[in-house]
Amino acid sequence: MKVTWDGARPPKLPPKRPGDRFRLGWRLLLSITSLVALFPIFVLARTLDVVAGRISGRPVSRSGPEIVRLWAKIALNILGLRLRIIGAPMHGSGAYVANHASWIDIIALQAAVAPYLVSKADVRAWPVIGAIGAAIGTLFIERDPLAARKQQDALRLRMIQGDRLALFPEGTSSDGFGVLPFKSSLFEVFFAPELRGKAAVQPVAIRYRPRRPLPDSFYGWWGDADFSGHLLDVLALSSGGVVTLSFLEPLTLDGMSDRKHAARTAEEMVRREFERLSASA
Repeated sequence: MKVTWDGARPPKLPPKRPGDRFRLGWRLLLSITSLVALFPIFVLARTLDVVAGRISGRPVSRSGPEIVRLWAKIALNILGLRLRIIGAPMHGSGAYVANHASWIDIIALQAAVAPYLVSKADVRAWPVIGAIGAAIGTLFIERDPLAARKQQDALRLRMIQGDRLALFPEGTSSDGFGVLPFKSSLFEVFFAPELRGKAAVQPVAIRYRPRRPLPDSFYGWWGDADFSGHLLDVLALSSGGVVTLSFLEPLTLDGMSDRKHAARTAEEMVRREFERLSASA
């Protein structure tokens, strides 16, 4: 499982000392223990949500997401990261649209607001991660124009049901030093008549600050980085890091002409806030 961006290579990290290797082993044990302990509880909570939904005649998704949120908070602590939240996350259905620097973005968003994720279809085949993603309600989409209509319908249905989704419109992760152009295809769904005025779009800027002497791009998953290798590096070397999630004013789409207008506006908002966070780091 590798990710590439712009042909760049991740920076060279300091060698792992005996203390780093001990931290790695201890954190791996904690990671496995927390997952094994909480996953059955999540399955039970999700089952209760489904049963409650059938009884009430409407979708219910309360208990399951809260268990995921608890796990994500534990995971961030294990990864040596403190979560900092700026602004007010929206309530009600819609989607958070954020810049994308790392697989850790997903954990940070889950710890903050427990959204349902929208991910590339190939993630479903990843060992362990794909199975967990499917279990927690991730919506897997394909980058295939022929499947666009089906995917738009799936997104629309989820938001009509009241779900809050998390989208990464850049389409890939980067080195974490900036914001890439937002692709507009996923914004088309917000102009569906059923969602006009009912589903919000909230831009979110995500910025990491590692402790010194780790490089600024340490938490970014990019270039030729292998997922398992990057995970082990973070478990071994990360401590005292901060991930900031800045929730910006939700967009009003009524005055926007089309999906490209919406994507461009969201991108500009995230980029300005990202630059502000970078300047104050």
